[in-house]
Amino acid sequence: MMVPILAAIAEHTRLQALLLLADGSEHCVCELMQKLDATQSRMSRHMQVLRQAGLVVDRRDAQWVRYRLNPDMPPGVHAVLKAILAAEQGERTEERKIA
Repeated sequence: MMVPILAAIAEHTRLQALLLLADGSEHCVCELMQKLDATQSRMSRHMQVLRQAGLVVDRRDAQWVRYRLNPDMPPGVHAVLKAILAAEQGERTEERKIA
């Protein structure tokens, strides 16, 4: 069960999208595209991988799709995701301190 989840998280853009979604709110694909400098088709593919891994859920809102972290992910998966996101956030903080 963890292999597809770890594979989904391993790609940089998907990991960055999860970091944005970790604030607990919904984010429009247009917002993710802008913040992650990705085209609509590329962002949609990344989000599909995350959805298939069970990490995010989506909701259609007119022409856009809004994403958020899956509130029903299993506790073990949530714990792993939380640890990975915390480690990535810590790494980004350290990079800013060095620069």
